[in-house]
Amino acid sequence: SASRTASTSRQRTRPLSIRSMQSNLGLMHSRAKVPNRWPHSSRNTERNMTQYLVAIHHPDDYDPAVTEDEAMTRDIDALNEQMEAAGIRIFVGGLRPARDAKSMRRQTDGSVLVTDGPYLETTEHVGGFWVLEAADLDEALTWGRKAAVACRAPVEVRPFH
Repeated sequence: SASRTASTSRQRTRPLSIRSMQSNLGLMHSRAKVPNRWPHSSRNTERNMTQYLVAIHHPDDYDPAVTEDEAMTRDIDALNEQMEAAGIRIFVGGLRPARDAKSMRRQTDGSVLVTDGPYLETTEHVGGFWVLEAADLDEALTWGRKAAVACRAPVEVRPFH
């Protein structure tokens, strides 16, 4: 639950695999915890840097208990450690399956219709993500390549405004 992952201080936490991130969202059991707030990075005050979304895409039937073995978990943990050591990682989070999503659409009368499931009907969904602070797109793509290898899944890198 969110209350289990809340953090009110800037404490260092153990880097997380996708399985660990999902555990913190109530999908599996894990010892790891991740803050659920956006800490301000000291890196950005030194020079103008852009934040990038690095999103991992999973098929709709993705099951981390079946797909993620010890080697994959170690690779993702190692990547998180590298990101943290480089001071690039702003936030990391795993998402519950797309079937657990709720979508909202504004109606012509001004009301909002809430429906079960993802906004888009697709065969893949975002399974987890990082928000990184990088000097430029090339640096963000370098980390995105590492994420694709560690997660054994397609990865999208996109800058924030």
